[in-house]
Amino acid sequence: MSGRHVLVLGGARSGKTAFAERLAMGAGMRPAYLATAQALDSEMAERVASHQRQRAGRFDTIEEPLALSSALESVTGSHDVILVDCLTLWITNLLGAGRDVAEAVEQLADSLTSIENSRVILVSNEVGLGIVPDNALARTFRDLAGSTHQRMAEICDDVYFVMAGLPLTLKGSPPAQN
Repeated sequence: MSGRHVLVLGGARSGKTAFAERLAMGAGMRPAYLATAQALDSEMAERVASHQRQRAGRFDTIEEPLALSSALESVTGSHDVILVDCLTLWITNLLGAGRDVAEAVEQLADSLTSIENSRVILVSNEVGLGIVPDNALARTFRDLAGSTHQRMAEICDDVYFVMAGLPLTLKGSPPAQN
C-alpha cells in the first residue's frame, strides 16, 4: 500500500486525527508523525504536549511548522508511512511568516507526486462549511485552505471526510474495518 496517499478532512474535534492515526498504524511498520503545530501560547503548548503523550511509542515525531515538503522528503527513506497533522495549521504558519502559500502548496504537490516508497496521510480542517468570515484575513485563510484541499484531493488516492468520528469515503477505497 506504499505510495497510496490519503487526505483526511473534518471539522474541529471530528475524530479526523484519530482516524488518520488508525490508518497510519495499519499501513506501515515504521510510522512517522510530521507535526506542523507551533506552541505559541500556553493553551497550544498543552495541546501539543497532550498529542505528544498520546502518540508516544507509536510514532517517530518530526516537528516542522513551515518546510513541509523538505521534511516529507527527508523522512521517506526511513519511514513507510508519514502522517502530516495538519495542513490548516501549516497554512496558518505560512501566512504568519509572510510566505507564499500557493507556491508552498505546489511544492508539497510536487513532493507528494515524487514519493513512491512511503504512504503519506494528510490531515486538515475543513473550514469552508460555516459562515462567511467577517474579515479579510479569515476569508483569505478559508480560501487558501479550500484551494489546498482541492489540490491535495487531486493527488491523493483516497480522500475521507470525518464527522462524529465516522469516515465518509469521498474518493478511493473505503477504510478497512477495525
